[in-house]
Amino acid sequence: MVAGNAVQTTSLGEEIVRRINELGAISEEAGKLTRIYLSKELREAADLILGWMREAGMSAHLDAIGNVCGRYEGERPGAPCLMLGSHYDTVRDAGKWDGPLGVITAIACVADLNRRGRRFPFAIEVVGFADEEGVRFASTLLGSRAVAGTFDKSVLNTRDRDGVSMRDALITFGLDPDHIGAAARTRRELIAYLELHIEQGPVLEAQNLPVGVVTAIAGATRLAARLTGMAGHAGTVPMALRRDALAGAAECIGAIEQFCRTDDGGLVGTVGYIQARPGATNVVPGEVSFTIDMRAPIDMHRKRAVAEIVRQIEAVAKRRQLVLQLDVTHENGTAPCAPWLKEQIAHAIGAEGFSVFELPSGAGHDGMAMIDIADVGMIFVRCRGGISHHPDEHVELADAEAGARVLLRVIENFRPWEGKSSPQVTR
Repeated sequence: MVAGNAVQTTSLGEEIVRRINELGAISEEAGKLTRIYLSKELREAADLILGWMREAGMSAHLDAIGNVCGRYEGERPGAPCLMLGSHYDTVRDAGKWDGPLGVITAIACVADLNRRGRRFPFAIEVVGFADEEGVRFASTLLGSRAVAGTFDKSVLNTRDRDGVSMRDALITFGLDPDHIGAAARTRRELIAYLELHIEQGPVLEAQNLPVGVVTAIAGATRLAARLTGMAGHAGTVPMALRRDALAGAAECIGAIEQFCRTDDGGLVGTVGYIQARPGATNVVPGEVSFTIDMRAPIDMHRKRAVAEIVRQIEAVAKRRQLVLQLDVTHENGTAPCAPWLKEQIAHAIGAEGFSVFELPSGAGHDGMAMIDIADVGMIFVRCRGGISHHPDEHVELADAEAGARVLLRVIENFRPWEGKSSPQVTR
């Protein structure tokens, strides 16, 4: 493809993989990929991405929260935009693809359009969100919440594990914590938000498909449970007289797994942390704390499931004479993908010669914040073994190419919603 003297010498997929590897080399740990919010490594990554955006024909800048933002003007300057994005921060000891694939693929698509001189009635903006993972300040979606205008300023006082406040970290990064509001966008500025992301699960691989249409980003409820019984000597307290908190927790965990296994509505439940006290081999555990993470693509279904799980845990505690404390620590609603965007993504997938397959996202994404100001659509790309948040995270070249071709086709054939109001499903 040629525009002027610019010639495309590599495929979209090859360019994407090369840049994934280049960005993946920027890390605070030798031999491991770790790039957390407001670190010097994140700034190095931001400068690299900004350079790629400018090479692709976009004007580019770092916004007030640290997001990298590029704009490719439409046929008339100042037109509302189709926003494409994902995040460029990582978890600790991460894989290279989670987040950056969406940012880099979007840039590659814009570069291709620029080489061919293609412009549209709308602008295209690419955003690399600076903090989606929430590793440093234990609060997720900071970058996209700032863009959506829902940033919680109380987070500025949160400190990282080294005692550095987010406010001070922003200043060190070169940003003004009192002007984060400048990053906010309005609904009238955006036509829609589209995100391409690795699936982070094994479903597409099981279906032997490189790409899929996301139906919704599942909502999540997290709870902290504590069961208190009576500690006692492992050799002298008869089994019938024990108030064993760990045995009670084990029964609760089994009930959670069984309940979710028999559900046919996409419900998943996880107990990811457990601690028994006093924690001695020869002592009956007197207190146990554990976490519960419940997710489903439909909010009402998740809420009903949580209520039933709570009922079962309460029954276990009562029968075993354990004192139960149960607190909700996180509640996030489902972010349904807009039907009109799903339709256009599905059409692009079919036009590229692939079967159209729909699936929900069990993981959280920036679209969960962006839905407050725009309709949201997502494209999933197959990842090997469904592995994510791990160094073995991997996308094959052919799948990176397929994802890019689908996204490019969506952009070139994009039709803004023409209804009087957004068809977005109410959360």
